[in-house]
Amino acid sequence: MENVAITNKKVKVALLSILSNSILVIGKTIIGILIGSVSIISEAIHSGMDLVASVIAFLAVKISGKPADKEHPFGHGKVENLSGFFEALLILIAASLIIYEAINKITHQEPMENISLGLIIMGVSAVLNIIVSHLLMKVAKQTDSIALEADALHLRADVYTSLGVFAGLGLIIITDFYIIDPIIAILVALFICKKAVELTIKSFNGLLDTCLSEEDISNIKKIISVEEKVLEYHKLRTRKSGSEKHIDFHLVVSDDFTVKESHDLCNKLEHKIKEIIPLSKIVIHVEPYSSIANKR
Repeated sequence: MENVAITNKKVKVALLSILSNSILVIGKTIIGILIGSVSIISEAIHSGMDLVASVIAFLAVKISGKPADKEHPFGHGKVENLSGFFEALLILIAASLIIYEAINKITHQEPMENISLGLIIMGVSAVLNIIVSHLLMKVAKQTDSIALEADALHLRADVYTSLGVFAGLGLIIITDFYIIDPIIAILVALFICKKAVELTIKSFNGLLDTCLSEEDISNIKKIISVEEKVLEYHKLRTRKSGSEKHIDFHLVVSDDFTVKESHDLCNKLEHKIKEIIPLSKIVIHVEPYSSIANKR
């Protein structure tokens, strides 16, 4: 039931992202064409990539929330890492298109009209993306979702670039230097390229079974160490799969421990670990002390 509730929460905020991006793509495209601004058109492309990314994130959180099955015994969590990687590729494509259009604009400069319309759509874009990215990041942190975090980072980047375009349009009104428009578009492209590289690295880390954070590992060790019935432990391994965290280790107990006592001890440790690391999947291998002593 916990997994279903978390998945539903993730799906709802992902749908909100799709709706807001759709509105911004339409608004920026229309106004960008009307006033002849390549920086606003670049922002429309940026929002278009954000829209595709939000759709990918929506599908990813739905699929990753599915329970484990015969073909995927460890669940579908890594779908989120894959989605993050593809979203990064989309950002790079968007940046390339923006740079191409900006260079074109530099070589063929034309005056712009009704710049105030551009100021309005950029202002609306910044405010809307601040709200939606905050909600996305909040749910991403609560559910440890890399797909939603990637979507939130896209929109957060869009906030900064929208404000940059807003400032650029304001300068054009003051100075009549229309070359400011494509220059800002190129700066927007370079900014989102940086975000794409960061997201690619983070997505790949999940695909390569990177261990949990030092804080998580330290907390796991503390929980095991303070349990009086545990003589020692070893072979602690951790990895991430989407929002799920997989943990396994060997537990050494007294030779006279019964199967039931070992089972109860494992349940107790699992419960304590899951309290501080939600959505964790834990496997514990119990060993009698004599088997360890004989190896020494």
